[in-house]
Amino acid sequence: MEEQESPLLSYQQQAEDIRTDTSLRPRLLGDFIGQTALKDKLKIFIDAAKERKEAMDHLLLHGPPGLGKTSLAHVVAKELGVQVVSTSGPALEKSGDLAAILTNLNPHDILFVDEIHRLNRVVEETLYPALEDFHLDIVLGQGPSARVMKLNLPPFTLIGATTRAGQLTSPLMGRFGIVFRLDYYAPDALQMIIVRSAGILKCHIEMAGALEISKRARGTPRIANRLLRRVRDFAQVKAKGVISQTVAAQALDMLDVDHKGLDHMDRQLLRTIVEKFDGGPVGIETLASALSEERSTLEDVYEPYLIQNGFINRTNRGRVATALAYAHLGMAAPEAKKNDGQLTIF
Repeated sequence: MEEQESPLLSYQQQAEDIRTDTSLRPRLLGDFIGQTALKDKLKIFIDAAKERKEAMDHLLLHGPPGLGKTSLAHVVAKELGVQVVSTSGPALEKSGDLAAILTNLNPHDILFVDEIHRLNRVVEETLYPALEDFHLDIVLGQGPSARVMKLNLPPFTLIGATTRAGQLTSPLMGRFGIVFRLDYYAPDALQMIIVRSAGILKCHIEMAGALEISKRARGTPRIANRLLRRVRDFAQVKAKGVISQTVAAQALDMLDVDHKGLDHMDRQLLRTIVEKFDGGPVGIETLASALSEERSTLEDVYEPYLIQNGFINRTNRGRVATALAYAHLGMAAPEAKKNDGQLTIF
């Protein structure tokens, strides 16, 4: 029987994840688990801004999806005792959209822009004077009679979030005084996040069960919380509501999430490189066509975890499956891969 694709990492579920994870989000820095070095630095900047009674410097958070960029923006707002207004880069289509938001901010408020790398260039250029001098340049009229009016803004903090920091323009990147990258979480940190979430969801979970889920959550809190909810359903029906290590493993096996956190789509990607393209190299566009997936989905959702865990390499000529990929699929790797981790082309 043909294996069905697991929906665990599909883009279609990301909006749902954001809504359903709202109640699980930490409110203060002390509640935010993991990213210890980042939190220590951020606390200093927050405390300094509070002591000076100024708006905190503009902050850019970048890294793979699901690691807590949105949560951190709301945590910063709560720590500073200010309001946060959230929007996204694609939603700001015209300069007037940006002006409407900025003129309604109170002093020291936070404007959070998700997917900031997708800002319209005209909107981005309008943002520059707002970030540096807290004013907007508004053009009145057209032609020779046009004039520019400066509209003063209250001091505010822009927090931008992006999964593709490399796509930000240099002028925009240079206007962020604080830049942090969020990294994947270790299993023990995810374990504590799962235990905390289980408490909020009022489900009974053993530490071993939480660890089992954390090992298969791809180092990502959003996925960990999603898996926890599905394991909770399984435990409620099959195990009287108690999530032990055995119950968690059975539930995750049912969901087609293996011991490395790879789901059907991850394994299909590896099989495509290995079986259809002799282990690579294969270009990303060709790979996207072979999988009937968007290039951006492969690059943003699947590849980062597979690359970090050594299943594929990204080269100038394309993607290459490593010896670990062959081993995970239960296949024998060519000698070249056993020696150096990727196929040598002569």
